[in-house]
Amino acid sequence: MYELKKDGIKFQNQVSIPVFYDNIKMEKGFIADLIVENKVIIEVKSVEKVLPVHKKQVLTYLKLTGIKLGLLINFNENLLKDGITRVVNNL
Repeated sequence: MYELKKDGIKFQNQVSIPVFYDNIKMEKGFIADLIVENKVIIEVKSVEKVLPVHKKQVLTYLKLTGIKLGLLINFNENLLKDGITRVVNNL
C-alpha cells in the first residue's frame, strides 16, 4: 500500500463486498484486501500452497464487483514472482 500511495495510484484496502440474498443486502459478505483503481482486486496470502479455494475466493470477488482482473499473491515463496496467480473474470 505504501508503494501504491507513493506512486499516486488510487486504491482501497479491506473493502467490504456486499452479498445480496433474496433481495436482502448483507453489507459484510466478503472483504477484499485491495482494489486498485477500481480495475484490479489483489488478495494477499502467506500460505504453504495456493489451493483452488483461494483462486475461487478471488473469482467470487471479481464476479460480485464486476471487476475483470484479480491477482492472488502468496508471500510464502522464495521468489515473489512464483507466488503471483492471475485470475480473470470472463463475465
